[in-house]
Amino acid sequence: MTKPILVIKFGTASITRSNGELDESVMAEIAKQVAAIHAQYNIVLVSSGAVAAGRQYLKEYSGTISERKAAAAIGNPQLLNRYAHYFSAYGIPLAQSLCERRHFSERNQFLQLKKTYEELWANGVIPIANENDVVSDLELKFSDNDELATLIAVGFGATQLLFSTSVAGVLDKEGRIVPQIDVIDEEALGLADKKKSSLGLGGMVSKLTFARLATRMGIEVVIFGIRTPDGIPLATEGKTGTRCLPQPCSMPARKKWLASGSLVTGRLQVDAGAEQALKKRHSLLAVGVKAVLEKFERGEVIEIVDEQEQVIAVARAKVASGALKAGNRMQNTEVAHADDIVLL
Repeated sequence: MTKPILVIKFGTASITRSNGELDESVMAEIAKQVAAIHAQYNIVLVSSGAVAAGRQYLKEYSGTISERKAAAAIGNPQLLNRYAHYFSAYGIPLAQSLCERRHFSERNQFLQLKKTYEELWANGVIPIANENDVVSDLELKFSDNDELATLIAVGFGATQLLFSTSVAGVLDKEGRIVPQIDVIDEEALGLADKKKSSLGLGGMVSKLTFARLATRMGIEVVIFGIRTPDGIPLATEGKTGTRCLPQPCSMPARKKWLASGSLVTGRLQVDAGAEQALKKRHSLLAVGVKAVLEKFERGEVIEIVDEQEQVIAVARAKVASGALKAGNRMQNTEVAHADDIVLL
């Protein structure tokens, strides 16, 4: 694949009116702007809006889990139909990609998904991804479509990730757009408005949180307003919204997947000595484990936290947590090999 990969995420508030109906003028503009850059990129669109589009057909909708699933079942075909209508004016076919969290946590399934997208791109087709709300397991859901867009961007090696929002970008305390964020640290996260729209699940906190992960994996992120004239082409050039700079990252694809797409099931606390060893790219030995905070089995992905319980790495475990009980630790037992540890 010679073209750079571009992932664009549209939130519910971006493409719907306050009553939940799809805003077709916005969808028409999305098609126009994406068509203008289609030849330059392999594009993935991640679009929310199915639940909002479908809920109007349910009597006395109150937002229960079953109602949300039913609304998604109604809204998904409507959403794709309207996108397909507007993209057809530019001769661009679309494909629907309903994703579940396990498609990313199981590497073989993830690689199959990637090959499918590559086949679509080779034939000039743009996939539109959304969570498969109808069948998604409640315990294995994406937190929101910001996460889905980020996992696609990281896993597929995108150069850019665009978050389209109902506001013009990240705003400072005076309400002015922050044009650039060099590093997404605690100060940058503090800029986020804690409010969420009444229609969607995410918000600026979610976008900055996942933008931090994407930028650490070497991906440039732009958060911009959907109603900005020519906003999508301008965002690809970093000329609108808030540009979050990519950080240097030399991880191979498998480690990027481990750091982002894999499903964390356990949690270990290590001492200061083990923390320093990890930072020097050494393996994690049992002698450096202070506590098992959440149980896990051999082969599962775990979080490694320091003495202050701050996450410092993720790793694939070589042993089950039961082998690390107090008094049952062989000093040189390798808990995780260096090749299977990703520092965060």
